[in-house]
Order: sequence, then structure tokens, then C-alpha cells
Amino acid sequence: DQQLAAANGDIPAALTRYQAERSVEVLKLQNAARNSTEWFEHVDRYAQFAPEQFAYSLLTRSQRISHENLRVRDPAYVAAFERWFAGRRTLDGMTAPGATEAAIRAANAAPRATEAAPPPSPMFTPYTVRGLTLANRVVVSPMAQYSATNDGMPTEWHLVHLGSRAAGGAGLVFSEMTCVSPEGRITPWCPGLWMDAQRDAWARIVRFVHEWTPAKIGLQLGHSGGKGSTKKMWDAVDMPLDDGNWPVIAPSATQYLPGISQVARAMGPADFARVTDEFVQATRRGAEAGFDWLELHCAHGYLLSAFLSPLTNLRTDEYGATFEGRLRFPLAVFRAMRAVWPANRPMSVRISAHDWAPGGNTDDDAVLMAKAFREAGADMIDVSSGQVTKAEKPVFGRMFQTPFADRVRQEAGIATIAVGNITDADQVNSILAAGRADLVAIARPHLANPAWTLLEAAKWGLSGADWPPQYRSGQQQLARLMERERSATALLAPADTRKPGELT
Repeated sequence: DQQLAAANGDIPAALTRYQAERSVEVLKLQNAARNSTEWFEHVDRYAQFAPEQFAYSLLTRSQRISHENLRVRDPAYVAAFERWFAGRRTLDGMTAPGATEAAIRAANAAPRATEAAPPPSPMFTPYTVRGLTLANRVVVSPMAQYSATNDGMPTEWHLVHLGSRAAGGAGLVFSEMTCVSPEGRITPWCPGLWMDAQRDAWARIVRFVHEWTPAKIGLQLGHSGGKGSTKKMWDAVDMPLDDGNWPVIAPSATQYLPGISQVARAMGPADFARVTDEFVQATRRGAEAGFDWLELHCAHGYLLSAFLSPLTNLRTDEYGATFEGRLRFPLAVFRAMRAVWPANRPMSVRISAHDWAPGGNTDDDAVLMAKAFREAGADMIDVSSGQVTKAEKPVFGRMFQTPFADRVRQEAGIATIAVGNITDADQVNSILAAGRADLVAIARPHLANPAWTLLEAAKWGLSGADWPPQYRSGQQQLARLMERERSATALLAPADTRKPGELT
């Protein structure tokens, strides 16, 4: 009727509009059915879960039932589950190598949820790995800012960018990919860590985060490889500089943009030794600067990622030809970094879990990569995908990369960070509560709002957010406004009378 009215009685036009509108809902239902089917087909992934989490995973398997949706349907069940989840607190991370007794005692001394005090939601439960405890499980994802000086020095922009997001409630904030050499930069405006002056500039940012916020700060190190010597993203994505280009290296003589990008020079023995040393020296400087966490960037088609993918590694020697060969150099770099990074500080690896192109890596390969890095000493895998080839055809959607993090976590036996089109606290809580990942990284929403974590806590009425005392008067006002908004929405929304046993 609505479409007929809008089309002024034009039946063919009304039917066309109806088809277009309802096709989206059909796709949502098909996606939910596919998710549900896959859960049952791979139920063995979740067989080791505690009964409480297994049941939650079952209820939310289609991803159409979320954490807050469950709360509306059965608030007592969700409260009991949150109390159970909060009771486990940081134990997920305790089995990681290097977990210290002091960290365990500190975690165990944290206040527990009681019947009188509501438990925190999953996103606001602490997480401990090695000697580090995060206050919550929200991560500010590494995001390129292209705002360093031409000699790779971080600037006041980086202090404000990372400092404001650390004050905005996230448990962990990451630097953008910080480059290990001048030639390893993506652009001339990317920050580096190849000299002591850069270390000292980063140390100032680290001190701010430690002195003024409860957040921890992580360093992501990487080398651009064949995707280097390009313009800023907002000028022209992946396009080479008009002048002042430097030579780029890669596993093989390839072009990222066929016919446009530089042809990268294939690495030789001297390159392997030099690049490994550059990563090691940058790691030492990162530790001296006081970073709490270190991540090795092996994703998105940059140098180490290019070694991992058969689409970009065409070598026939020991550094290519086979899956084990493609892993050899990234693993060697990781091991060399882990050897000089403090044993009580965590290390993660960001990977592209799927190349989204024929002949490229898939999530089957991602599981094997994750196992190899776990055995080399990695504590966590930051699970992204794509950007390895311009021929890719990714399937986008909400939380579209979370299934990769889920599979890697269950099958490789290593903690994961989920990232990719995750936009609100309800999604974060659903991912964590169902055991699909251990931490959740938020990217673009943090660009739009440095205090995303605090705002989401107020929006959903979640306990556990740690507001800076300077902002607490704003917290009180925001809480009142959001409570009125939730009450108004509840009055307008139709009642859901389904019982928990009727969830699908």
C-alpha cells in the first residue's frame, strides 16, 4: 500500500520499488541463516567453551540476536551471564607466556561484581596478557594520519590524536603503522622509529597517556614494501608521488597498481639482513620509549604481508614457493623482535586473513599463519583482511571480518582482536560475550569521536566506563540525556513478547 501510494497508482513502479526495498531484508535473512548453518556445521569450534558461553554463542549464532536484544528479551539471563563473564575477568589472558604473578594478583584484587553491584558489560571487563592489564577490551585501531614531519618525526598532531582517544575511554590505543626506515614509509608524512630523536618524541606521547589516562598504548611497526613512496590518502590513494620517489622493495618484482606504481625490486640476501635489523632497532627504541604493547604489521599488502601472499610472493627460493617458505621471513623478523622486546610486554601480529582474490590466501591459511606466530611467541592475532591486491573483491557488511577472528581464535588456539565495520557497543559486547574475539578494535568511529567508548557507555547505559575527572560533570549530563532518550524509545517501541526459548 505504501509503495502504491508513493507511486501514484503506477503498479509496475510500485512493485519495482517494493522489490528493491525488500531485497535488503531478504539478504539479511539469508545472511542470518548462513551464519546459523555455519555455527552448527562447525560446532566443534565451540565445544571447549564453558556451558555459559556455549549457550550464549548458540543464542547469538545468527548475529541477528545481539547482546542488548537478549537483554530486552530476558534481562535476568543477561545479568547472570555478565556476572559470570565478569567473574572470569582476566583469566583468558593469563595462560599467555610471561604472565607475571604480580599481574595476576593485581587482576584478582580488582573489585568483583556482586549481587548488589551490577556487573560490567563484557567490553568493560579487564584483560591481562603477560604483565599487562587493560582496563577494558576496546582498542583504538592503528590509523594512518600522514601528519609526521618529512624526517618521520611524530608531531603535536599525534600527541593530541592519541592522547584524546586515550582519555576517551579505550583500554588500548595504537600508533599508526610506524616505519622502521625512511624507505619503509608509505608516504613522506608517515612517522618512523629509526633514530633516537623519534624515540624521544614518541616517549612524550607515551608519558601523556600513562600520566593522564588509564589507557595503555601500543606501537605498530611495519615496512611499506612495494606500496611505499605514495601520496597522502586524501590526495590520491596508493598513487606514487609526483616527484621525490624513493626505490621500493618487495619479495618479488611486482607492481601494486599495474602500469602505475613503481616496479618493486625483489629483495636479496643483504636486504633480508638489513630489514631484520631495522625492525630489531625500532623494537628496542619502542621499548625505551615506554610503549606497553608491540604489534608487527603483516597485513594489507605491505612488505611482510607481501611475503605471506602467493599473489605477491612469486619467489622460488626458500623465501617463497611454499606456504612454509612464504612464512619464513615474517617469522624470522617476529622472532628477532620478540627476543629484544621485554618479556613481560605483549606482542601481537596483524594479518590479512583473506586476500579476497582467486589464488590468494583464505581463512584456511590464516589459521595456519596464526599457529606459526603463536609458536614463535605471539600473544594475539589482530585479524584484518584484504588490501593485498587491487584485484580483490571483498564482501563487506557489518562485522564482516569478525568470522575470521572467531575462526582463528578457536582453531589456532590464540587470542584475537576483531576489527572491521564494528560500530557500536552492542556489537562489541556480542562479539566478546560469544567468545568470537578477546579484544575489539574500533577505527573510523574513533576518528569521528575520540570519546567513542565513553559515549557508547552512556548511550547503552553500561557500567564500567572510566571517565577522566575533568569530564565527569559532562558524564552526568550525558547520562541523564541518554536515559531520557532510552525511555522515550522504549515507550515508542512495540513490546517483544517472545520467550527465550523462542529465539532464533
